[in-house]
Amino acid sequence: MKMGLSLVLALSTVLSFQATAKGNLSQRATDLPELVLGTDDAGFAISQKEFQMETGKAYALTISSTGSKECAFEAHSFFDNVWMRKVEAGGIEIKANGFYEIEFEDEGEVELFFVPIKPGKYAFECAGFASKGMAGTFIVE
Repeated sequence: MKMGLSLVLALSTVLSFQATAKGNLSQRATDLPELVLGTDDAGFAISQKEFQMETGKAYALTISSTGSKECAFEAHSFFDNVWMRKVEAGGIEIKANGFYEIEFEDEGEVELFFVPIKPGKYAFECAGFASKGMAGTFIVE
């Protein structure tokens, strides 16, 4: 009897929570504004400082570099808290469990297709250039 009551209590607790993800994965990925690295004459500006997203919703993000500065684009915490569906670069499609950096040595472009899985504020930057303005935030609700 005691075990049956414990099981009922455990199930009622689990079933009382609702899923909080807001997206519909059967729909096409939502395109985020393109992130362009090196948009000013000095090569340190970026086109977008903040991106707003919701958990459970599929997104596509294009990151491009003008090639004016070499950029090691880092977003460790963000990449750790998304499900990366695929990465497209130079006509190649890459499917991997995860990564921590995208390095632009010259002009180039990469497309990321992902689903955020954990709410939070996640910093991104070009390593070594954050103080010069090459940094921003991914905000996931």
